[in-house]
Amino acid sequence: MSDLTINLFLSDDAAPTRTVTASRKRRNQRLRQKMRYLKEKGLLEGRGASNHREGQSRCDARPRLNGASARHPSLPTSTHDTSVPRPSGTASASHCSSRPSTSTHSLPSLTVSVSHTGSHEKPKEPVNLKPTSSAHPPSASSSHRPTATQTSAGNPSKYLAIDCEMVGTGPKGSISRLARCSLVSYDGDVVYDKFINPSVPVTDYRTRWSGIRHSDLINATPFFEARKEILRLLMGKVVIGHAIHNDFKVLGYSHPGTLTRDTSRIPLLNQKAGFAANECASLKRLTKAIFNRDIQSGKRGHSSVEDARATMELYKVVEEEWERTLASKRQAS
Repeated sequence: MSDLTINLFLSDDAAPTRTVTASRKRRNQRLRQKMRYLKEKGLLEGRGASNHREGQSRCDARPRLNGASARHPSLPTSTHDTSVPRPSGTASASHCSSRPSTSTHSLPSLTVSVSHTGSHEKPKEPVNLKPTSSAHPPSASSSHRPTATQTSAGNPSKYLAIDCEMVGTGPKGSISRLARCSLVSYDGDVVYDKFINPSVPVTDYRTRWSGIRHSDLINATPFFEARKEILRLLMGKVVIGHAIHNDFKVLGYSHPGTLTRDTSRIPLLNQKAGFAANECASLKRLTKAIFNRDIQSGKRGHSSVEDARATMELYKVVEEEWERTLASKRQAS
């Protein structure tokens, strides 16, 4: 444990070290006077067997009469001056007053010098070695926010709408095969529209719904050739369709989910049409409700070009708001 040395000076001059030459009685009397003076000024409180005061902090201040170092007190249990940090591994003296300590800490020993020059002069205040607070971590407000998704207004060539017509193969025409595929641009221009000859015999042309007849497939593009052409056009594009999983299924293809928009599964679109948000409304019903236009009404069956254009128009109704919703979901995940 470090030592505490107290050098006391009483002089009207500068404060040289005073050699004790008087008798023990006079020396003790002067020391008691100086200690009483320090106590009155709040700079030091002594502790003896008979001067404990209830409610005050306790300090072990037992100065030797010859100026030798006193024993360090134990650490306080309640209050201490935090202006000077404790060196690690070294016990520091407790501070008795709520005022800043006037003691100057020095390692390995602690020395307190008091001089009397006609008026009390406080020793220099210790330097506050408390480390400055570190830089604040970035606040939540500075974190990255979802950026606006680029819509077709900035790059319309990245958007295509698809619609496929199917015929039946196998027993009773139960297996769907691709017989026509149409792709239209953001503006509704036809990008691709071909009849496609399945690789297996057709058992049901489903003309009432597909509009496909036997004559349409005689010179049609073979399936595997058409598939390559279609997938080449879809590559890297945002593809829009109604119940689009059926179109991808007959193509034997899986498009990236982030680039796929299914108008049968957009709650915002259903709400604008006045339908339940989770209802899987048909393309015909949505087009009628939003545009008051009839499609798929002729006796010759559906037109994949007409359906693809209607799908793109429906998507454009909710495009901006729906893309923001998707961007927010991706950011949260």
